[in-house]
Amino acid sequence: MATLVESTKLPRIHQTECLIGGRWTPAVSGKTFETINPATEEVIAQVAEGDAADIDLAVKAARHALEQGPWGRMDARERGRLLYKLADLIEEELNELAALETLDNGKPIRDSRAADLPLVIDCLRYYAGFADKIHGQTIPVRGEYFTYTRREPVGVAGQIIPWNFPMLMVAWKWGPALAAGCTIVMKPAEQTPLTCLRMARLAQKAGIPDGVINIVPGYGPTAGAALVKHPGVDKIAFTGEYRTAQIIMQDAAPTLKRLTFELGGKSPNVVFADADLDAAAMGAHFGLYFNQGQCCCAGSRLFIEDKVHDKFVDKLVGMNKARKLGDPLDPATEQGPQVDQAQFDKIMGYIDRGKKEGAKCLTGGKRHGDRGYFIEPTLFGEVRDEMAIAKDEIFGPVLSVLRFKDVDEIVRRANNTTYGLAAAVWTRDIAKAHRLAAAIKAGTVWINCYDVFDAAAPFGGFKMSGMGRELGEKGLDAYTETKTVTVSLN
Repeated sequence: MATLVESTKLPRIHQTECLIGGRWTPAVSGKTFETINPATEEVIAQVAEGDAADIDLAVKAARHALEQGPWGRMDARERGRLLYKLADLIEEELNELAALETLDNGKPIRDSRAADLPLVIDCLRYYAGFADKIHGQTIPVRGEYFTYTRREPVGVAGQIIPWNFPMLMVAWKWGPALAAGCTIVMKPAEQTPLTCLRMARLAQKAGIPDGVINIVPGYGPTAGAALVKHPGVDKIAFTGEYRTAQIIMQDAAPTLKRLTFELGGKSPNVVFADADLDAAAMGAHFGLYFNQGQCCCAGSRLFIEDKVHDKFVDKLVGMNKARKLGDPLDPATEQGPQVDQAQFDKIMGYIDRGKKEGAKCLTGGKRHGDRGYFIEPTLFGEVRDEMAIAKDEIFGPVLSVLRFKDVDEIVRRANNTTYGLAAAVWTRDIAKAHRLAAAIKAGTVWINCYDVFDAAAPFGGFKMSGMGRELGEKGLDAYTETKTVTVSLN
């Protein structure tokens, strides 16, 4: 571990228990699970393994905080002030939190510091500013009546987050929920619970009342399922894989919970011959290999116009060969390990399948090193639309390159997927860019850029990529109910 210490100071591990009603407690069962450093395959810490009993206590604490504690009576501007305070505390501990995120998740420290943490802070501050701007309308109606609407918190929000951007997903969920006045029971991913727990400790320090934020680490089939089924939970917000979302829909049906899903994708990234090819190559490379390819909106289907195909692929090959893999706590590292053994095995399985189905492996395709879950940046050429690597979400550093000839063809092929989360178009022809932006069925379309996110811009998917939107003013819709009030004036 010497190189890790030399690169970045190792973070301290403070919180490993459940947070329920303001108290840090072991799981009712006494069980724990290991969280693993994916760069070394060593155990970082033992974390409380919550299940249905812990979820029940957490939901009751959240309900009490909402209906009997100070949170439900708190002025909206005061809620905003507490969110601002939380963002300030996170900013003060930015380096420590970035190191903890990298240790538990494996993403390069340069990304944790420069991308994840700034986006976390910005998101919380954005919703802090919205807290006192959530309001209804007055509505002219027939007759002697005065009618107005109120936007009220939906209630107790169950939130289930993934392992690829642990802290950022906390911010995306907490920000609108707290601004709207909801209380929270969150289940972090079992692979990466540590930064969620640390952020909950900072929320306590910021002065957010006990029971408003409750954290129950554990597994999906136990803690996650119990949260979804609990009759005391008013809504579920889930980010993850569509098969899990289908299970959640079934489990939530008896209580008709409000649901929002941000799910996976197989995003088309379209490069026309008239594009700035250097910028497009950098964008395409970043759009797939960032975060080890573990992004729901990764541009994993790269469509290149025939005229520039070979030239463009050569650029990508050079970038992959120059990419620095290694210790994620080293600021020079560009690519870290995959999050765990299961994800490593899944990705390697798709690489083997791509080779067997006839795609040409131009770079990578192998494990990097002999310790940790590292996979070389892999680039496949001669990919056909029907291949598994062109259809399935791999969630790893595997890029499929496909050729195309004209605009009509690419619209059809780009939309030939069950997903619809994101897409990108690279061209100097503004009319063509807007035509494709309108024609491609995706929740986000980037033009001459990729992975540009802002707390003010709504994000979510079409088709199997989700329901509802996160971020922006639309992100508040998931955490509010509209009530109509009519008063007789006669």
